[in-house]
Amino acid sequence: MNIHPSDPESIAGYRLTGLLGEGGQGAVYRGVSPEGGPVAVKISLTRIGRDPDVQRLFLKEVEAARKVAPFSTARILDVGVHEDRPYIVSEYVPGPSLHELVTTDGPRTGGGLQRLAIATLTALDAIHAAGVVHRDLKPSNVIMGPEGPVVIDFGIARALDRATTRSGLMGTPSYMAPELFLAEPASAASDVFAWAATMVYAATGRQAFHGETLPAVMNAIMNGSPDLTGVPDELVGLLANCLTRDPATRPAVEELRATLTGAGPHGQATRAVWTGRTQAVRPAPTKVMPPSGPVPRDRDVPSRPVRGTAPPPQPVAPRRRPARKLGPPPLVAGFSGPREKRPPRTWPWVVVFLVIVLLGALYLRSMTGAP
Repeated sequence: MNIHPSDPESIAGYRLTGLLGEGGQGAVYRGVSPEGGPVAVKISLTRIGRDPDVQRLFLKEVEAARKVAPFSTARILDVGVHEDRPYIVSEYVPGPSLHELVTTDGPRTGGGLQRLAIATLTALDAIHAAGVVHRDLKPSNVIMGPEGPVVIDFGIARALDRATTRSGLMGTPSYMAPELFLAEPASAASDVFAWAATMVYAATGRQAFHGETLPAVMNAIMNGSPDLTGVPDELVGLLANCLTRDPATRPAVEELRATLTGAGPHGQATRAVWTGRTQAVRPAPTKVMPPSGPVPRDRDVPSRPVRGTAPPPQPVAPRRRPARKLGPPPLVAGFSGPREKRPPRTWPWVVVFLVIVLLGALYLRSMTGAP
């Protein structure tokens, strides 16, 4: 889109060459940096005044967003205030937004939907790792660039909310988590809700919560159930868990990404989501470490049969007697060696017995006077 005559020609030294889009927060222009590189310049519709404390707060909030790792996100290059209106300069990513692509080409399917889901989760992971909550994730904030989907405008809604005194909702109602309507602080779980609502739109071309008016949309989010008609079967349960009203029950970004990529926390396969099958996870085999001491031999460790069962029969090797040496054992000084056992001799006792009987007979004969 061309520059409107009422649009500024430049902002803080960045020359504006075209209008990329407009929204409730402001307008986004394609521009050229002082060095000649392409950039995207977003200027807010809200004036934050000339109060240096308010401007400092805005700059502080955006500074945190500049620390986000630039994979799957558009890196923030500069930030400032132009004529009382805050502006943000970010990396320019050529390509249509997800909203424009679905409007013109229809819903995403197959590998395109898979890459979109994983890339946007990777972007959210990087955003949350920097301590930032996107708070306004939606199809128009996902650019389908030549190198893959890129998330933009992260942390800007919070920066504008903190730096202004305006009241009202900051974000797009159709993709806002229920807790944000209750003025509760946004969290990573709020971004998970918005991510799931964005994936529903990407897969079906419709919003997860229908309503002709803002109150109707809010009522559907607060009291109704998401419309997941047309969502691939393998994603229905996953997105339904993300769109619950209680933020504590929504899965974490890391869990979602591990499920979609088929990698668990220890590198094991968890689910074949994109093939529509659930695979059972087999536990890794236990690695048995060898003992530190000498390994006992089998004959040193008697087997213990299980109580109530007979031990299995074991083959018994026949015993072999050692060969017997012939001849007398060698003599040692003072020791003649062991003697063999001989049977006891009985004839000496017979002789003694006969002598006693004979003597007894002679004695009796002398006493009786027999010749």
